[in-house]
Amino acid sequence: MNRVLTAACAAAVLATSSACSLTESNSTPAAKGAGTITVESSDKACDLSASQAPSGNVVFKVKNTGSKVTEFYLYAADGLRIVGEIENVGPGLSRDLVVHAAPGTYLATCKPGMTGQGIRSKFTVTGSGKTPAIEGVDQAGIDAATSQYAEYVRDQSQQLVAGTTKFTDAYKAGNDDEARTLFPRARIFWERIETVAESFGDLDPKMDLREADLEPGQKWTGWHRIEKDLWPPASGYRQLGTAERARFADDLLANTMVLHERVQSLDYTVDQIGNGSKGLLDEVAKGKITGEEDIWSHTDLHDFQGNVDGARVGFEGLKPLLEVKDPALAEQIATAFHKLQRLLDSYRRGDGFVSYDKVTEPQRKELSDAVNALAEPLSKMTGAITL
Repeated sequence: MNRVLTAACAAAVLATSSACSLTESNSTPAAKGAGTITVESSDKACDLSASQAPSGNVVFKVKNTGSKVTEFYLYAADGLRIVGEIENVGPGLSRDLVVHAAPGTYLATCKPGMTGQGIRSKFTVTGSGKTPAIEGVDQAGIDAATSQYAEYVRDQSQQLVAGTTKFTDAYKAGNDDEARTLFPRARIFWERIETVAESFGDLDPKMDLREADLEPGQKWTGWHRIEKDLWPPASGYRQLGTAERARFADDLLANTMVLHERVQSLDYTVDQIGNGSKGLLDEVAKGKITGEEDIWSHTDLHDFQGNVDGARVGFEGLKPLLEVKDPALAEQIATAFHKLQRLLDSYRRGDGFVSYDKVTEPQRKELSDAVNALAEPLSKMTGAITL
């Protein structure tokens, strides 16, 4: 396997220095006309078979050769905006990421252990001189799917602003019971568009970072900082005063407004919608199933539902395209969504859900199995449509 140039290591802040042993002489482009890159992610390295590929559909075939669960990201040149990602790749497993990449410079990144900035290397997409089309699907259908999804994101963002405003107003006023009720109701709008929000790498850590994921010296702000104050530990915790509450609440709302402003001008491609839908299920598997997401409030099932809602909307928008290319896969995904939703509904209580600390380990396993049963066929959707 050819190893990609990592001259960008110093600038990209790699997680492990041992991964920077690659040399410029070993940096090679993909074979002419090739758009498939193999990626080997170990505990200390991120090896790509080529350092560049032609524009259009690029397939990253990621294999985890290490001992830790890993992730693979393709970032824009700024190292913040996420172009595509796959998460929760267990040791020995392989996953594919399909992206429609325009000419430019990117950062290919593996994250062994799913923490930190990861092991990064420069990846170049060259102009192919072609405008690839999706065979067998008319452009009107593509335009309808992408425009509908853009409208959906803008609508959810607007509702997120409204819900966050009510929540932060109650929290600042000291109306804790009301704030506790509003917390999961506002967050569901975030969860429905979480992968879009995460694509802005500067906002997600400010808004949704969990205490367990804090790095040394990192400032903790956002939803979960306020969550801990509303559901404080039984001992050893000092609740925030009025001024401190106002500071954290105003910061959360300000960042929510920035997110809302940014999504107004976003356009989406078929691969972004498909990968985003799968990414939302990865979010469920990574934090909601384990109970690590809302560790203080135990409102994880509300977030779970939000992720599933967003994934379903993405799928349903692309379903007419998928039915042309692979109708059996479309039916399999629709059936899996129905089964997962039916299981989730069994935990509803009024207009909410049972507290997640009341969900037993066997029940969590059942939920996890349903998520995995959906994630497997959903991971094939982007490739089935675009390749």
